[in-house]
Amino acid sequence: MTINGVLFDFSGTLFRVEPTRRWLAGALAECEVTMTAEEITACARALEEAGALPGGHPPREVPQELAGLWAERDRSAERHRAAYTALARRVPLPEAELYDALYERHMRPEAWQPYPDTRRVLSTLHGRGVRVAVVSNIGWDLRPVLAAHGLDDHVDVCVLSFEHGVQKPDPWIFDKACGALGVRPQETVMVGDAPQADGGAVQIGCGFHLVEHLPADERPDGLTPLLESVPGAA
Repeated sequence: MTINGVLFDFSGTLFRVEPTRRWLAGALAECEVTMTAEEITACARALEEAGALPGGHPPREVPQELAGLWAERDRSAERHRAAYTALARRVPLPEAELYDALYERHMRPEAWQPYPDTRRVLSTLHGRGVRVAVVSNIGWDLRPVLAAHGLDDHVDVCVLSFEHGVQKPDPWIFDKACGALGVRPQETVMVGDAPQADGGAVQIGCGFHLVEHLPADERPDGLTPLLESVPGAA
């Protein structure tokens, strides 16, 4: 099968969010709130278990009263913020302003690191004329992150769940991306770290390439095998 289009998930696929401890420390600095190193470590661990960092570890357990909101968190910016700030508030922090500061911080370009082979893979696909889309379940606009890291020129389209009120694995969102790229699903592959959500692309005839959601320094070349499937691959 000739691949003329590639759909990429964002978090855990192209980029990895910063560690929870650094996320918390950054918000503390912005709010000029002081905690000891031991307190920061303990709170970061509790926030991680709560699943409060978007793009980080999922909640160990979703509270029953948040189950409905959690299931549809990526359908709108409002639901996304409400879900993650509610999870964060399960962890006592010294100042109430920190909960919103944490949420705001995770949307900033400096909170995200591309995987080591992201730039090379996107650049190679672009050079070979392969159309590229980012298809993400997300509650905010990730385009500034791509631009800040100099990757926006290698991405033709972004299809983001909160902008359409549709989440992966709904086939509509993959079909929307293929249509925006001008490619048929049968000549397209979806690349992602979530078999259920990203693997939904196979319902419309796309191929699927699974990568592991690991820290960036632990996954140096998870995207690279994709290049073997595109025209001109070595």
